[in-house]
Amino acid sequence: MSDALTVSAVQYQALDGGVVPNAMEHVRLIEDAESHGSRLVIFPELSLTGYNLPSLKTPENWLEPDDHRLGDIREICRRTGITAVVGAACHETDGTPRLASLAIHPEGIIQAAFKTHLHGQELEMFAAGDGAVLLELDGWKIALAICFDAAVPAHSAGAAAAGADAYAVSAVYTRQEEHRLALHLGARATDNRMFGVLANLGGTSTLGPSCGLSGFWGPDGLLMKRAAGTGAELVTAILQRSALRKFR
Repeated sequence: MSDALTVSAVQYQALDGGVVPNAMEHVRLIEDAESHGSRLVIFPELSLTGYNLPSLKTPENWLEPDDHRLGDIREICRRTGITAVVGAACHETDGTPRLASLAIHPEGIIQAAFKTHLHGQELEMFAAGDGAVLLELDGWKIALAICFDAAVPAHSAGAAAAGADAYAVSAVYTRQEEHRLALHLGARATDNRMFGVLANLGGTSTLGPSCGLSGFWGPDGLLMKRAAGTGAELVTAILQRSALRKFR
């Protein structure tokens, strides 16, 4: 069990063109995260397409199980030993449509977490998940959440009850949601005595311009580190188990 875990939150500005060009850019950013010593890299909600729900009318913007377009990401994870969490619209084997975070492990396993608290157009397009999914890395337990999940305290509470050390949120928070973002991440961390991690979509989506602020919160709910701007940026922090012990 490791006393420290280095994590990178990618504030990602999605490229036009769908899954393929974004997958290539994810590879470059994972390589960048390796140079910072990262073991875990978190990307935002729908990072492989950007948050553009009308574009999901195009079948090519959905992933299928074992999608070959994830091949290069799987290879960079294998080569670096990094676990990368990417955002995508995907179909399960039985065809169920999901808004997902996909944790791609170095050994090639893909672990899926599905957005539990859908809203707006998402309700018409996706089936909801049933709570936070925990991934385990170097003795740490990381709960995966997607955007509005972080607004519902029961979601993070369930993760904490399952032993989560950190609550990693892949999201789209837009301009004028800065205060809402800070309340969500700070409250989820302090309520459950765990770290908070946010990877926010950068640039502009169909919801509007990003407010940025991807970063890290301590188990005391206080901000540790955040992105400087609203565009593409890699934010890296070392999570220390000693900080958790102070509050548990």
